[in-house]
Amino acid sequence: GLGVTVGFHRLLTHGSFTALPWLRTALAIAGSMGFQGNVIDWVAVHRRHHAFTDRPGDPHSPHRYGTGLRGQLRGLAHAHLGWLFTGDATTSAGRYAPDLLADPVMTRVARAFPALCALSLALPFLAGWAITGTLHGALTAFLWAGLIRVALLQHVTWSVNSLCHMIGNRPFKTRRYDRATNLWPLALLSFGESWHNGHHSEPTCARHGLGRGQIDPSSGVIRLLERLGWVSDVRWPNPERIQRRRTGPPSPAPAGD
Repeated sequence: GLGVTVGFHRLLTHGSFTALPWLRTALAIAGSMGFQGNVIDWVAVHRRHHAFTDRPGDPHSPHRYGTGLRGQLRGLAHAHLGWLFTGDATTSAGRYAPDLLADPVMTRVARAFPALCALSLALPFLAGWAITGTLHGALTAFLWAGLIRVALLQHVTWSVNSLCHMIGNRPFKTRRYDRATNLWPLALLSFGESWHNGHHSEPTCARHGLGRGQIDPSSGVIRLLERLGWVSDVRWPNPERIQRRRTGPPSPAPAGD
């Protein structure tokens, strides 16, 4: 979870802060163990999503099939999961993530993705065996801390891609066509990623919950790492800029887009 939200997303995709080399590598490894693709491909897809949000070129917009009920349901399914089985899942890393392609550490982490996924499932099994000394305990840990953990993480991330572009409020201005929303019920499960309208309004900000009382566990982790001296150059919200982003509604997209 945090390997994806803090590592893949806020650090490696958007450069919201700078991390010590060992921590940068550790976050990339942790994110890889979330079964969401290797680090370079993940970053490339997400940068492409921001470049073409909710318009042609966005790999997982729920609005690509129009505004009718059938089109919206089809779009929801596409954004949640369907895009992974189409050409939209393939994005040019050379175009969208050249910095990571040029990083020998990140390329090694990317190549190790299958092994890291296997390790992500093996560790709960081994921990269950070590703690209980029984096969039943090992399999129980494998089920809950392995398979169910991975499934929950996938659906929370997919819900940000789908629901957080359809349901919720939009208190901040975003670019034209961009329909990202804030969806508070997912805030804890997504470690703050569901404050998606705030994120799309200020993509490089280390905190996505820009409003008062918006729980953002990922930004809390970044704050702790900053106090430990392990990260620096953190891009925290600028109150004056945030207030300016609140003024006026976003430009509306043409009907049927």
